[in-house]
Amino acid sequence: MSDLDLNDLLGTEDDEGRSRRRARGNRGGGRRRRRRRNRGGFVAPLLAFVVLAGIIGGGGYYGYLWLSDALVADDYTGQGTGEVIIEIKDGQNASDVAQELERQGVVASARAFTNAVANAGKSGALQPGQYKLRKKLPAAQAVVQLLDPDNRMLLKVQLKEGLRLSDTLTQLAKQTGRPEKEFLAAAKNVKELDLPGYAKSGLEGYAFPATYDFPPKTTPRGMLAEMVKRFKQTAEKVDLVGGAKDLGHTPHEIVVIASIVQAEAGRPEDMPKIARVIYNRLERNPQMKLEMDSTVMYALKKYGTAATHAELETKSKYNTYKYLGLPPGPIANPGDHAIEAALNPAKGDWLWFIATDPKSQVTKFASTEAERQALLAEYRRNGG
Repeated sequence: MSDLDLNDLLGTEDDEGRSRRRARGNRGGGRRRRRRRNRGGFVAPLLAFVVLAGIIGGGGYYGYLWLSDALVADDYTGQGTGEVIIEIKDGQNASDVAQELERQGVVASARAFTNAVANAGKSGALQPGQYKLRKKLPAAQAVVQLLDPDNRMLLKVQLKEGLRLSDTLTQLAKQTGRPEKEFLAAAKNVKELDLPGYAKSGLEGYAFPATYDFPPKTTPRGMLAEMVKRFKQTAEKVDLVGGAKDLGHTPHEIVVIASIVQAEAGRPEDMPKIARVIYNRLERNPQMKLEMDSTVMYALKKYGTAATHAELETKSKYNTYKYLGLPPGPIANPGDHAIEAALNPAKGDWLWFIATDPKSQVTKFASTEAERQALLAEYRRNGG
């Protein structure tokens, strides 16, 4: 068998036959190989496309999950805790406010707030001012609180009764943080303050003392105008115009009297009696001058109710030791009690009053010179 090849086992074939068979085989095999290659060339790209689509599809799904997670901003739940003051400044937009809220721990993320304020359609409704908020608030709740005008902190100003206008303006500047020169300028421009027609000497006496809550953007002029408005409300409540007429005085004169009462009185309960002393002295004109130390001290831009002999020599029209009748204008801004006392003086014939005990601010009254001298002696014994 070693001398036989495979052809011998299958049968003999001449060279020509083998050549023809090889030729046919080569032609058929080429076509088959081309067909196989063509089928393989189509399937491979298709398979690659399917695989790529799966990858893209899977990646898109997970990408969607990642993007969705990024768009759902961190937010708090609950009612919050603690307290912080947030200031919205002029020119700040919702994004600026959101960043400040996140920085101060009010909201969990700035995005949560901007989303919440946008959903409420209030991105442009945030007002400058200071707001007291709790920390760790849900963003939607922070929006509600910042849009509530009742949550906006106001400028609280407390002005005690009897302050002169100069001191009132100083206190306004101090308590609001505004330059005092702005209040001085506003006080001079009385035409814009809507003073009552009987206010003959400017703002002094008509800047009503009280506690005020001003919105943060209120101008000095606006603050003073509000104080005048408050005076007019009080004047209407006590019927200042009608009461003045009944007493035979102008409304302006009543305000002047009230300002002296306010400056001289140590206690509200003494005010009606002090007012009566003033009226009794005015009724004795020209035999008796008013002789109020408080008016002299006002003229000298000093304080106190016991002028020295040298101080009593001032030539100011406010020196009621030199000139008869009332001074030309109020010497302070009287409050409710002083105005009511000026309109409703106590009944009595007193002509003098003396604070016999400066420490307790007790004031006693005298109708005769002898009684007056006795009160002066008591005053000296008490260190006056």
